[in-house]
Amino acid sequence: MSRIIVLVGSMRKGGNTDLLAQAFAEGAGKNNTVEIVSVADYKVNPCIGCNSCFIREGNQCFQKDDMAEIYKKLKMADVLAIASPVYFYGISAELKAIIDRLHTPMRNEFQIKKLALLLVGAATLLELFDAIKLQYQLVLNFFHLEDAGMVLVRGVKDIGDIKGTKALEEAYRLGCSIK
Repeated sequence: MSRIIVLVGSMRKGGNTDLLAQAFAEGAGKNNTVEIVSVADYKVNPCIGCNSCFIREGNQCFQKDDMAEIYKKLKMADVLAIASPVYFYGISAELKAIIDRLHTPMRNEFQIKKLALLLVGAATLLELFDAIKLQYQLVLNFFHLEDAGMVLVRGVKDIGDIKGTKALEEAYRLGCSIK
C-alpha cells in the first residue's frame, strides 16, 4: 500500500481537472491511501530564487505561507500525481509556484518513487501537451522516478465536458494500477 498525493493545479472547483483527479483518486484508493491537495485551498507564493532555504534551519523557506503544509504532505508520499489544466501550453501558475518551491534541499527528505501526470486542455492540437511532457520527463530523469502513467485529455473546455469522454475511466484505471 502506497501513500499517494494528488496535487491538483486548478483553481476551478468541480471543473474538468478536479473530476479527472477524483476519478484517479477513486481508483488509487482501492489499494492505497490517497489525499487530494488542491491549489485552490492553499496560498503559496512563488519562489524568488533567493536560496535562503539552503542555509536556514530545517531548510525552511523564509516565506510564511501554506507551502509548509504541502511540504509535510509530500514528505509522507510514496507517489505523486500532478493534475493540471493546460493554460497556454503549460501547467497552471498556482501549480508552477508549488513546483518551483520544491527547489529546496528539503526535497531530499521526500520518499516519492513514482510520478503520474493528468492533464486537461481545451484545444485539440496534437502537440498540446508536448512542453509539459518534456518537463515531466526531465523531472523523472533528474529524480530517478518511475513514470506511473499519464492521462492527457484534449477538447474539454467547459465544466463537465470531460464527462463525455473516456478520460474518467482511463484515470480510474490508472489509479487502480498503482501499488
